[in-house]
Amino acid sequence: MTDNVRWHQGEVPRSVRTGVTNGEGCTVWLTGLSGSGKSTIAHRCEVAVVEAGRLAYTLDGDNIRHGLNTDLGFSATDRAENVRRVGEVARLMADAGIVVFAPLISPYTDGRLAVKYQHCNADIAFYEVHIATPLEVCEERDTKGFYAMARAGEIADFTGISAPYEAPEHPDLTIDTTTVDLDTAVTQILALIGIR
Repeated sequence: MTDNVRWHQGEVPRSVRTGVTNGEGCTVWLTGLSGSGKSTIAHRCEVAVVEAGRLAYTLDGDNIRHGLNTDLGFSATDRAENVRRVGEVARLMADAGIVVFAPLISPYTDGRLAVKYQHCNADIAFYEVHIATPLEVCEERDTKGFYAMARAGEIADFTGISAPYEAPEHPDLTIDTTTVDLDTAVTQILALIGIR
């Protein structure tokens, strides 16, 4: 950022925006391995929140790479930038009063913490949900065929195989989809953020 950039304060306070959206926005960040169930849970939560009369949106990690982050690969540096960008978008949307679900592998603790701190500094609720499905189960599912390709050396820097995944130490909620079904996972997340 240069000295020529200044923050321009808008004229509509958050309290007015949340009156329009029927409540405070927040970000629910779902982290976990590929195939853990992050996106499935996030999209079902989005439906449930909208059915409850609130505005919600899912910033799906794969979908974001079709637009905003098409220029990023999967190196550690690019993954960090992917998380930073999605975190900024989520914060802005949550500030607008939207309940944001962000299912991203987001393998590094530092990146997730940076997003959390951005939200905290803006007085916006942030919830980290660890979809803690074991690697062997994610690999058995292999819905996209990525694990097989990674094991064959066809994909470099694949989280859980040839690149690290740093599990959250103190998530707000942990869900293992081998023991928690989809409806229960959604119920747990909605209870966490105070929507029934």
